[in-house]
Parts: sequence; structure tokens; C-alpha cells
Amino acid sequence: MSSDTHVAVVYGGWTPEREVSLDSGRACAGALRRCGYKVTEIDAARDIVSVLGKVAPDVVFNALHGVWGEDGCVQGILETLEIPYTHSGVTASALAADKHLARTIFAANDIAVAEAVVVSRFEAAKRHIIQPPYVIKPVRGGSSVGVYIVTEDDELPPRVVGGGDWPFDDEVLVEAFIAGRELTCAVMGDVALGVIDIVPTAGFYDYEAKYVIGGSKHILPAELKPNIYLRIQKVALRAHMALGCRGVSRADFRYDDTSGGTGELVCLEVNTQPGMTETSLVPELAAHAGYSFEDLVRWMVEDASWRR
Repeated sequence: MSSDTHVAVVYGGWTPEREVSLDSGRACAGALRRCGYKVTEIDAARDIVSVLGKVAPDVVFNALHGVWGEDGCVQGILETLEIPYTHSGVTASALAADKHLARTIFAANDIAVAEAVVVSRFEAAKRHIIQPPYVIKPVRGGSSVGVYIVTEDDELPPRVVGGGDWPFDDEVLVEAFIAGRELTCAVMGDVALGVIDIVPTAGFYDYEAKYVIGGSKHILPAELKPNIYLRIQKVALRAHMALGCRGVSRADFRYDDTSGGTGELVCLEVNTQPGMTETSLVPELAAHAGYSFEDLVRWMVEDASWRR
């Protein structure tokens, strides 16, 4: 594609991840303009089809986060309109967005996952579904929104999970908590990038730790034994391919290297629409591999297609 390509950056939307999507989209729009592209920014609403018809872009840069934007819905719209777009296609997006389905795919491809069960959020709020410590998280959703860690000291799970203002689906994933490190690895095309060890400033790697400057420390490259580092890269690429992902994705892991620990490495999820803010992991991993932020977004636009 030439530098006069018209790129529509679609961001925002109406999910709990709207704010980080706005940040991602604006950052990408600025970088694309610096690359010389004609850029139109679209804050996605229910009239997205008519808006895209009026804007008539050559490519859509999908900077949406959360349901609808990264679960195959908007991808289906773009496929129908035959507009090339970035990131993964309909099927891969739908599979990755559903943590239960993704875990099923991982297990079928010899990718280790933690013990987990899908239950009603009302049941999860009443009693310990599995032995603590464990994690309660929405089956669909990202950015660690709605994620709660239940420890051995908690007599009951957090009541908010069963509350009336819960903004997610009524099913939740209750997953065994794996002690140790939070690690992440991005895939760009068919190449696994580096591995980051994420050390939250306080608590766990929740929404604030991800998106507030200073909320976490990123150690890149992660200080791991070479065989473990390589293993994570291989598993990230295998997970990307097992789901049928395209473009850029990011796989998140837990690795128990604690004293007397199990040495267990599990894949938590694959994010098909990774954050692209100033504190985001994928731009940092790309920079470590020699790609500037502008190089990264340019590559993503060049990689775009409408049959993904």
C-alpha cells in the first residue's frame, strides 16, 4: 500500500474497555499520520456501517478493545463490506475472546492451561467453586477488567461478582491461581518477539497496573533461563497459530518459579487486539525487536486484508 492510503482508525465503542481503546486509537492515528497516511478517526457507534460507507477508507485499523470490537463482530462487518482490516479475522477473534473456547483449543494443541471451570457468576459469588487461591474473571473481556483474586484468607468470594451492576456476561471463569511470574510474549506475523516479565507496583496486574504510568515494571528481556525463554516464545507462536490469528497478537502466561514451586508454565489467554498505548506491551516488544512505533503500525496496515 502507498503512503496516500486512506486509513480509518476505529476506536472507542461502548464496552468497559472504551477508555483504553480511545488511548490506543489516538496513539495509532498519530503514528500513521507521521507515516504519511491519510487518517480518519472513528469513535465506533451502532451506525458504524453507514459511517464507514461515508468515509470510504482503503483500510481499517482496528483499535477497539473488548466485546464486539475484538470478538469477531466488527470483523464480520468489515468482511461483508470487503474493507481490509488489521489484526485477526472473524473465527480467530471469536475463539480468542472466549476464554473457555480458547482454553479448549490450547489443550488440544498441547498448550498447558490452569485448572478452571465455567459457572454462573451468582454461584461464584456465593461459595468457593474451587479451592483458593483462584481467580474469577469474565469469560469474555480483557484489560483485566472484572478480574478478582480470591486468597486462602477470603471466607467468601467478592459479592460484586453477583451484583446488579456487573457489566459482563452471567458466566465467569473460575481459574486456579498460579503463583510466580506474569510473563507475556507478542507474535508479529509468524515471528515470536521477546518475553516481558511484568512486575506490578502493587497487587496484581490489574487495569491500573496495565494502563497507569508507573503501575508496573516491565523487565525486557525477562530474566529467565534460555530454555524457558525460548519455550515461551514457541508456545506463544503455537497459540497464535492454533487459534488462526493474523497480524499482531500477545499471549499471557504464568510461570511458577517460586521456591518449592511446581515449575508450571500455563498460557492464560491470547489477546488479538493488544493495547497500543504509551504503557502497552506490544509497542515495547516491537521496539526491542528493532521496530519503532511508526514501523509497527505501518507493518500492521501493510498486513491488512479483508479475508483473514
